[in-house]
Amino acid sequence: MQPTTPAHTPTPDLSPLGKPSAYADHYDAALLFPLPRESKRAEIGIFGSLPFLGADLWTAFELSWLNPRGKPQVAIAHITIPCESTHIVESKSFKLYLNSFNNTRLESADAVRERIRDDVSAAIWCGGPVQASAGVRLLLPPQFAAETVRELEGLSIDRLDVECDRYQPAPELLTAAFDEQPVEESLVSDLLKSNCLVTGQPDWGSVLIRYSGPQIDQAGLLRYIVSFRNHNEFHEQCVERIYTDIMARCKPTKLLVYARYTRRGGLDINPWRSSHPMLPPVNVRTARQ
Repeated sequence: MQPTTPAHTPTPDLSPLGKPSAYADHYDAALLFPLPRESKRAEIGIFGSLPFLGADLWTAFELSWLNPRGKPQVAIAHITIPCESTHIVESKSFKLYLNSFNNTRLESADAVRERIRDDVSAAIWCGGPVQASAGVRLLLPPQFAAETVRELEGLSIDRLDVECDRYQPAPELLTAAFDEQPVEESLVSDLLKSNCLVTGQPDWGSVLIRYSGPQIDQAGLLRYIVSFRNHNEFHEQCVERIYTDIMARCKPTKLLVYARYTRRGGLDINPWRSSHPMLPPVNVRTARQ
């Protein structure tokens, strides 16, 4: 089955999030629930052409299917969703979709990979022409031992002893030294927290800000990151809000924002947005993931 194209505009309240769900254990692509990116991007002033490049890097730790003889197989899946897609996939629906493989017999790991690629690609373009396919890579058990843990690389701004009293996004906290020589810096924080747009459950993350340009005030940047603490948005939307706020307030000549969120339901989501063409960040989990 192909993912269905809703007759209505899909909204988060219509998704499986926060609702009791029956777990299908036979393959069903219609379980994928796409959500449009457009409305949340409009909130931060993005219309038409995107002001950034990037992707959403998903890791699925709970993927299993049956081989032709009925023997269970397991894998870790790395899925790349291009940021130019018109839709994202709601995460609980993605979990339900992956669970639908559990009692489904498939010829090979390649067959699983191709099916996930085709289904997710159809969902993120929501029935329209697929302009850029999702990327899917499966790691099989012989490869598990090579999986490593690595923290985001950069200067930790969490070392700063700042007073924090803003817990909704406060871009006015961002400042930069426009009258001084430009710098190149990589700054990281493990204090990013936001809440699910639908359920209000906490989403914990680490974020890397790599930029060239006027030096960003680190204390203000840390207070700004902390200001997301009670904010309700999906991971992808938070990263795009951080990107546009830093661009507007600090005016870097180059900017990368990359967040790695802890997993929920066997899935983690790690969006990155860049002002310039670059190799994707290395998709390696942090200790908290």
